[in-house]
Amino acid sequence: MADLTRLTAAQTAAAIASGETSAVDVAQAHLDRIAAIDEKVHAFLHVDTEGALAAARAVDAKRAKGEELGPLAGVPLALKDIFTTEGVPTTVGSKILDGWIPPYDATLTRRLKEADVVILGKTNMDEFAMGSSTENSAFGPTGNPWDLTRIPGGSGGGSSAALASFQAPLAIGTDTGGSIRQPAAVTGTVGVKPTYGAVSRYGMVAFSSSLDQGGPCARTVLDAALLHEAIAGHDPLDSTSIDAPVPAVVEAARNGDVRGLRVGVVKEFGGEGYQDGVMTRFHESVELLRELGAEIVEVSCPSFTYALAAYYLIAPSECSSNLARFDAMRYGLRVGDDGTRSAEEVTALTREAGFGAEVKRRIMLGTYALSSGYYDAYYGSAQKVRTLITRDFERAFGDVDVLVSPTTPTTAFPIGERADDPMAMYLADLCTIPSNLAGNAAMSLPCGLAPEDGLPVGLQIIAPALADDRLYRVGAAVESAFTARWGHPLLEEAPTL
Repeated sequence: MADLTRLTAAQTAAAIASGETSAVDVAQAHLDRIAAIDEKVHAFLHVDTEGALAAARAVDAKRAKGEELGPLAGVPLALKDIFTTEGVPTTVGSKILDGWIPPYDATLTRRLKEADVVILGKTNMDEFAMGSSTENSAFGPTGNPWDLTRIPGGSGGGSSAALASFQAPLAIGTDTGGSIRQPAAVTGTVGVKPTYGAVSRYGMVAFSSSLDQGGPCARTVLDAALLHEAIAGHDPLDSTSIDAPVPAVVEAARNGDVRGLRVGVVKEFGGEGYQDGVMTRFHESVELLRELGAEIVEVSCPSFTYALAAYYLIAPSECSSNLARFDAMRYGLRVGDDGTRSAEEVTALTREAGFGAEVKRRIMLGTYALSSGYYDAYYGSAQKVRTLITRDFERAFGDVDVLVSPTTPTTAFPIGERADDPMAMYLADLCTIPSNLAGNAAMSLPCGLAPEDGLPVGLQIIAPALADDRLYRVGAAVESAFTARWGHPLLEEAPTL
């Protein structure tokens, strides 16, 4: 049989269900791939070999008994190290949780297990999901499989790199300001931020509670849809969880068609700061949509120009509150507890040693923005901008079915290039942040390689809240057309490590 690591998730599940291969053989092939190349890529923080093989054996036992297998039974997955996993380390890329073993599963983790997905391990990430490059991990950066000297995006660079290097056919990410979509764009993979509240946040370590959203990462649109369907749905353990049916995302991915759709091109996403090759591929994608039968409309969303500033007040404010729980008293790292120091001194020493520079920066920004005398001027004003952005989306979706833009202004930049320039780093999320502020659904999928550097470019598709199926309908049509004309930019052209 063909290399098991090169199959899509849908192909893998079908091969296991038919008996063409076994779940154990599939898991072992991916574990072997990880052992062979991850020392160079550093996509994983923890590989759960024993747990993965046990889960795979359970799938094979079900098939042997004649039990019907689910759509993703036996398919390996790389899990971002922000979701609690019982008995498996969860660090969130931070020294402050180094060595912590959660006693419970996040709802998303539990749903993956119930779907018989084989979790290979936990992937590297920017500490507490704060970053756009995975350089802020306390455990070292991850390399982009297209060029190991470049970033794989962030904060979920470990998940995107695992996909692009064929260490896993599926992965999970989280998206607070673009942390699923931006890594997908720069690694030539597919990443989806579902509607806020569509995927449970219970057991997902919080960064910014009104923005955080877990979602699927894959190499194809259909694979992402299958994973989306497995993890989405109401959860009474999450007070922000939407109590509504999951949109028919798999059906949409199997029947991609844009004929008759009105597609809006966001005027504000382009111009100075956008790489020429990125814009070339984006404009080609727009013309492709036109050829496929969509009506193209230019849309102006003027408040989007203030999204970055609003985000970097709201997200740090919420993180300063959420991260107050890391006090060295209940779990995680504890420094300086020699019996002579007060609890306050131990907490301060632990936070100094346990939090990295970017986390400290955001905690300080957020604490300042929430402080007496500044709350209305900063946090309050940012929330008003958030309302204006939501209204821009509402007006736009009154005229069009979906919006499109580049996912990120540039291709993957070299590791270290923006490490000492936070503002330059933050600009990587220019196109993705508005959807987090408004809570609507968005996807990034590959739209070719930039001519000047040969690196992947992402097309972003944005849909209204609870219309996640539109992402898959449009994404599947674009993916099919691209593959027919030029070949899939990842499945056929990714460099071999």
